[in-house]
Amino acid sequence: MGGVLYEMHMHTPLCNHARGEPQAYAAVAAVRNLAGIVVTCHNPTNDGWSPNVRMSVDEFDDYVTIVDEARQEWAGRVDVRLGMESDYVPGQEAWLEQLHGMAELHHVLGSVHPQLPQYQERFFHGDALAFQRTYFEHLALAAETGLFDTLSHPDLVKNSFPAQWDVEQILDVICASLDRIAATETAMELNTSGRQKLVPEMNPGPQILQQMQLRGIPVVIGADAHDPRRVAADFELALDALSAAGYTHTSYFLGRQRRDIPLDVARASLCVGQNEGE
Repeated sequence: MGGVLYEMHMHTPLCNHARGEPQAYAAVAAVRNLAGIVVTCHNPTNDGWSPNVRMSVDEFDDYVTIVDEARQEWAGRVDVRLGMESDYVPGQEAWLEQLHGMAELHHVLGSVHPQLPQYQERFFHGDALAFQRTYFEHLALAAETGLFDTLSHPDLVKNSFPAQWDVEQILDVICASLDRIAATETAMELNTSGRQKLVPEMNPGPQILQQMQLRGIPVVIGADAHDPRRVAADFELALDALSAAGYTHTSYFLGRQRRDIPLDVARASLCVGQNEGE
């Protein structure tokens, strides 16, 4: 059958820690029988926030151009769209609103990256549990800005201090955050790259995913591909996890509008591919 899923989270060399141009990611998407890809490289910032892991403001036009070149090259075979993964910390709202209006974006991921040295310098004060609470507060604040379609890898903080991670210990804080996120109707991501991290499970893990389902929060699947071989990596396992949590649909965004796909339809559409880590 024809492809229906999109890879909703992937990067380019402009972020300085990914490899492969969008055309190479599209080629793997074709093998996996995806309908398309939405390129979501790390946003430029205008205040010096973690400049080594993102494009500069001056490179933004280059980013738009390379995605458009891939769109033209793969037209009629794989639908290539422009998106963005934008870092959120309080105070960046005005810049992000300006940035998101600088091009026609199809999917905007809102990300809190607690592993960044600047984030830890600002928000870590020696207490891992307090740091985790701050992270989930920032996730809720990100949703409440209305700037993002989807919140990405929404328990990434568990990898910052994995020995101090206990989801049950902080579940009340997480649920309070999820209540606020659900009220905004912002989607959340099931990010399969978590299986390669210090806490080797998807982001989020099953307990949080189940709490998301209880609140009716839509879920977008993404592999967070920083290499073409990771496109749609572990999507089948992600569909299993959604089903186990009680979901019946997964979602994707085009034109910043959410579209839903039944899990059985999504599963039947995938072709087996060779992904790094499988």
